Amino acid sequence: MNMSFYTAAVGAEQQQTHLDVLGNNIANLNNTGFCAKRPVFTALMYDFMDGVDGARLQRGSGAYMSSADSNFAAQAMPDTGRAQDYAIEGDGFFALWDPATEEYSYTRDGSFVVSMFTVPLEEGEEPELDADGNEILEKTVWYLSDGDGRFVLSNEGRLIEVEDQNAQQPVGVFDFVNTNGMQNVGEKRYVPVEKNGEVMLGTGKVLWKHLQASNVDLAYELSKVIEAQRSFSYTLKMIQASDEIETTVNGLR
Repeated sequence: MNMSFYTAAVGAEQQQTHLDVLGNNIANLNNTGFCAKRPVFTALMYDFMDGVDGARLQRGSGAYMSSADSNFAAQAMPDTGRAQDYAIEGDGFFALWDPATEEYSYTRDGSFVVSMFTVPLEEGEEPELDADGNEILEKTVWYLSDGDGRFVLSNEGRLIEVEDQNAQQPVGVFDFVNTNGMQNVGEKRYVPVEKNGEVMLGTGKVLWKHLQASNVDLAYELSKVIEAQRSFSYTLKMIQASDEIETTVNGLR
C-alpha cells in the first residue's frame, strides 16, 4: 500500500479516537468527581505500535494515540450539606476496598453512602440467639462505602465503621509519587501501575459535606473538538489526493 494512504488512514482513525475521548469528557461535564482525560499522541517515526488485529504499524506512518491520561486537578468543590459527602482539597485520593475481589482502588469522587456488612464476633463477645435458640456468631455493622460494594478506608487502612450517620468520619487520603498513567478501572476509579510507585499518605485536606465537581473545561474541550475535526478532514483530503495520484499513475501505463 502506498505510504501516503497508510499515513492518512492511521491519522483518520486516531483523530476519531481523539474525538471519542473529547466527547466522553463533555458528556461528564456535570458528573461529580469526574477527571477529564487528555489524549497522548506518539510519533510512529520513532516507535512501532500495535495496529488493528495485532498488526505492527510501520515507522514513519503518522501518529498514534498511545494513551489518555487523567487530569486529577480539582476545580470547584460545592457545599452539598450531605453528611456522607467528602472532597479533597489538594492532591490525593480516597481508597476503596472490594471484599469480593480483594482489590484496592482509588477515586476523587467522595459521594459515599452507609452500607451494611457482616463480620464475625470479636473474641469474648457474647453471641445472640436466633428464633430456634442457635447462637449467631456474626453481627451486622455499618461501614462507609461507595454504594457499589466497595468500602472506604481510613488513614490506617481500616474500614470506617459508622455509628453516627450525621457525624464526620475519619476518611483517609492517599497519594503516589507519580500519578501519571494510572489505570482507569471504572467510571471514576483508578489503580496504580508500576511507574506510580508505592501508595503513601496524601497531603490533601478532607472537606466534609463537599463534593469535587467535574474538572472538564467546556471551552477547552470544544476548541479541541474543532481541532480534531479539522485534522480528520485534512487526513481525508490526503487520502483523496493519494487516490488521485494513484489513478493518474495507473492511467499512464
